[in-house]
Amino acid sequence: MQIATTFRHMEPSEALKSYAEEKLERVKKYIDEPIVAQVYLTVEKIRHIVEITLNAKGITIKASEATNDMYAAIDAVVDKMERQLRRYKERLKDHKPTADNNRGRQAQKTIVTAESVDQQQEPVVIRSEPISIKPMSVDEAVMQMDLMHKDFLVFTDAATEGINVIYRRKDGNYGLIEPARG
Repeated sequence: MQIATTFRHMEPSEALKSYAEEKLERVKKYIDEPIVAQVYLTVEKIRHIVEITLNAKGITIKASEATNDMYAAIDAVVDKMERQLRRYKERLKDHKPTADNNRGRQAQKTIVTAESVDQQQEPVVIRSEPISIKPMSVDEAVMQMDLMHKDFLVFTDAATEGINVIYRRKDGNYGLIEPARG
């Protein structure tokens, strides 16, 4: 497991870093290698905030927790991640694996500034990053979107191989945009 630790508004502490690494070893039993973890330890006045992002074999899981003690925050966020991973693993048991996991597609995500739209000018690209579009079922896409705390997810439907978008509606339900067949 690769773990990168970032300290914000505090002095780097080898004890905190090794404590976080030791606690993250518990999540290895839920997901396959390779695992890349990014740990952010932040102090804001009296709040101690821990944010962890895990990337492993096509899934991304994020969790954060804030308490008055950094060690308690680390414990709480790792417990939260364990619950998320346990729920993810149980849901995966209900789905059959796809025959070819390498069928993923590549897409480009682009963000434009709102000012450029208001002034009737060409949009200005703020940030652009490649994303991998993984084949999965609609249920898996909803689960992945929830794990990443996103409002939408672009994915390839494992059955039809069409590019779909699942999004969270304002009423709490989910919407699905899929290409027209025919």
